Amino acid sequence: MTVTDAPAALPATAARTAEFISLTHLNPSTELQHQASRGIDLPYFRRYVRSLEDGGYDYTLLPYASVSADPYVLGGAVAALTENVKPIIAVRPNLGHPLVAAQKLATLDQVSEGRAVVHIISGGSDAEQARHGDYLSKDERYARTEEFISLLRRGWHDTEPFSHDGTYYKIDDFGPGFRPYGDTIPVSIGGSSDAAFEVGGRQADIFSFWGEPLADIAAQIERIHALADAAGRPRQRIWVTFRPIIAETDELAWQKAYRYADRLAANTQAGKAAIQRFLGQESPQNVGAQRALEFASRADVYDRALWTRTAAATGGTGASTALVGSPETVAAAILDYVDLGADLVSIRGYDTLNDAIDYGRYVIPLVKQELAHREQTGQRGTLQADHLGAYGADFPQVAGIA
Repeated sequence: MTVTDAPAALPATAARTAEFISLTHLNPSTELQHQASRGIDLPYFRRYVRSLEDGGYDYTLLPYASVSADPYVLGGAVAALTENVKPIIAVRPNLGHPLVAAQKLATLDQVSEGRAVVHIISGGSDAEQARHGDYLSKDERYARTEEFISLLRRGWHDTEPFSHDGTYYKIDDFGPGFRPYGDTIPVSIGGSSDAAFEVGGRQADIFSFWGEPLADIAAQIERIHALADAAGRPRQRIWVTFRPIIAETDELAWQKAYRYADRLAANTQAGKAAIQRFLGQESPQNVGAQRALEFASRADVYDRALWTRTAAATGGTGASTALVGSPETVAAAILDYVDLGADLVSIRGYDTLNDAIDYGRYVIPLVKQELAHREQTGQRGTLQADHLGAYGADFPQVAGIA
């Protein structure tokens, strides 16, 4: 990427709008400061969700794991506590029949007046899938996902009863099903494996990536859009996830980032046995985690502000790459991804509630201000040219690596 003086014409790939996603946390336990409880701290949960509404977030992900709270129930709570935040329900196809899932999601969409989104998780760990009795291979899981999504949509859209005799599901004379509030419910898929791309290309309305260097994300976006074109489907919206570490200045942010990485590494080492038990092996099986660790092995810093040491510190066990800098630098870095076509940006911190509040106060408004300027003028503002981060000549000194 070349940084030029603003104003500058927008690249053809640039998304014209961007929406923000968080991940809802149930209690104050974080990767930096573990607490013993895995339960729901209701006052904390309420405060967290309301901070998303106050901060201008558009969506929140309700994740799923074999030991987590139920995302459908949490999604209903989010809908009741907010007016605008859209709950994204993580669903594993092995955990229920697709027409039952369609009914639950349509019900949530009705009570939230059209805010439901579903994120399909085919499963990146054989060990985690087995905890709920799923022993299919990875390729079989993705094949099941495709059939699952097809039946979800038929459950929402078919106006006459239908039967189905597939590889994984058999149905006799179902429907019509319970409809969503609007025309449909967006379906999201994520992943970096060939199977994820193949199914996502044919089925996804949204495709999700973890934060990677700009050139790599650009190639991934081009690949998934080409698959959609080949399938004759609308191109997917692109969702990219980051873990920003911000402070008043770039220098203070980098000092904070090093402290965080040290603490994350210590906590990962202390919990190594539990992590390996969860993974079922010493290293992550999913391709996204393997890519994150490979990027981290090559360099700590990429592009304007992408930092991979957090991925190395956590062993690549989840979305963990950071954007480091002042709010202005991090907002500029987010806009770099918007310029590639990402229009759904997940930002969730390591200090969960405080970061969610700070992003809403200091980062999201800057991005929205820049996008409003672009809409009015057709050109970039000055934010990206003024806040260079790692592109700046003084970066080694600022980041303490001189």
